[in-house]
Amino acid sequence: MPSADLARLQSVARDCRVQIIRMLTHAGSGHPGGSLSVIDILTVLFGARMRYDPKRPDWPDRDRFILSKGHCVPALYALMAKVGYFPESLLITLRKLGSPLQGHPDRVMLPGIEAATGSLGQGLSMAMGIALGLRLDRRPSRVYCVIGDGESQEGQVWEAAMEAPKLGQPDHPLDNLCVFLDYNGIQLDDFVKKVLDLEPVVEKWKAFGWAVIEIDGHDLTQITKALDQAEAIKGRPTFIVAHTVKGKSVSFMENNPEWHGKAPKPQEGIRAIREILGVAEGDWAGYLDRHPETAAIVRELGALEKK
Repeated sequence: MPSADLARLQSVARDCRVQIIRMLTHAGSGHPGGSLSVIDILTVLFGARMRYDPKRPDWPDRDRFILSKGHCVPALYALMAKVGYFPESLLITLRKLGSPLQGHPDRVMLPGIEAATGSLGQGLSMAMGIALGLRLDRRPSRVYCVIGDGESQEGQVWEAAMEAPKLGQPDHPLDNLCVFLDYNGIQLDDFVKKVLDLEPVVEKWKAFGWAVIEIDGHDLTQITKALDQAEAIKGRPTFIVAHTVKGKSVSFMENNPEWHGKAPKPQEGIRAIREILGVAEGDWAGYLDRHPETAAIVRELGALEKK
């Protein structure tokens, strides 16, 4: 990846992390850990890979994206705002009554959402059906799906895993389907290994007939190369095991099950934003003087504490 493109995507991912913290702090509820772990994958998909038109969300030849782990939708909303589906000012309405930005993706409320998800285990089956339909219609579109590791304990995931390499064969194989596992190692109330260990993940999915690629899910170059490989694979779908860190970029959230589904309080949100931006505490005031947009967000969150 050219250095300029890499720098642009890194900046997008950083900005989206800030927006994730901002909207969850405003909402007072939601899921920061998994939203922060998956954002780099979504940044590459929406920032450098997928074909779509925010002004025509129903464009027939668009690529499709299904966020099966729907509780991490703040990451998706941050990217959708960034690429122009709706203004960033709408982000702070997350989880508010009547807002199109519901706590889980809602395709009726928000154009650009492909499927209502968050009832865990179902997104992969939806993605398979969409991929087969596109194949039968002879459309060039690809389908991308992100599933969670805790979610992968659901039986429907394994039914879909067994079926996808066989579905549409031999004339319409689902080689237009690419699935990411956001493998951050933590689910609702503990580490995945303690609740119900998924290992050996790579060997299992290979045994079902998938092309399997294993990467660092925070390395934008590795994500890009894996997507290149997936597009070159013919005759079967691709499964990308993306090793990630729950709560990535926020020290007190990283690898901590407590932050699966707990929103930060205003001062925690401000600290999280400072850490995401990589600013030392002693330099924070000067940084805010030089960056009025960030200063506005910090004032916003500070005002929440006084309510």
